[in-house]
Amino acid sequence: MSDGAPVGAGQRLLAALSYTYLLAMMTVIAAIVAAAMTMQYLYGELPCPLCLLQRAALFGVCFGIMLTFRHGYSPQNTGISLLFAILLLIVAERQTLLDIYPRPGHAYVGSAVFGLHMPVWSVIIALVLLITIAAKLAIVGGDRELEHVHIRSFPFLARIGTVVSLFVILLCLINLVSVILQCGLNECHTFGYQLLGGPTSASE
Repeated sequence: MSDGAPVGAGQRLLAALSYTYLLAMMTVIAAIVAAAMTMQYLYGELPCPLCLLQRAALFGVCFGIMLTFRHGYSPQNTGISLLFAILLLIVAERQTLLDIYPRPGHAYVGSAVFGLHMPVWSVIIALVLLITIAAKLAIVGGDRELEHVHIRSFPFLARIGTVVSLFVILLCLINLVSVILQCGLNECHTFGYQLLGGPTSASE
């Protein structure tokens, strides 16, 4: 990346749009994870193992975006986000298929939002991520303009990107501590925080 290379107005505009697009994507993902964690702590809806994998996949998508913000454009960064979006789709689809047919002792974990449970929302989110990234690559092309125009060239976007990135990292750390409290070193469950000896909170 050569920050000092001369760039045209069109290239700078494309860079600004690309950074705005990536920033919006990460902000939406952060809001989704924050909402899920809020429901967990306020209503005692502990996430199941597959739910935790979906959160990890969402964090992975954000990780690819944060690498672009920090180090500039790289096809590998986009690839990281795409791979985690695919992982999200696979895990969410598996959980959705498991929950389609109700079985004794097995039901949806957590409350429905607008009539849909989180696994179904995760399928939709994963498809939207894959479609939007693919559409951008097909219509606009890659983000090679970012090789010459770092996000620091847009101070306002850079500040927002830093704040959202730190928020995502904070969510990731809180989620990590929560998983340790919930699962310890054993298989995860939805019956309470194992290390706190909590009461039954949900059933899978």
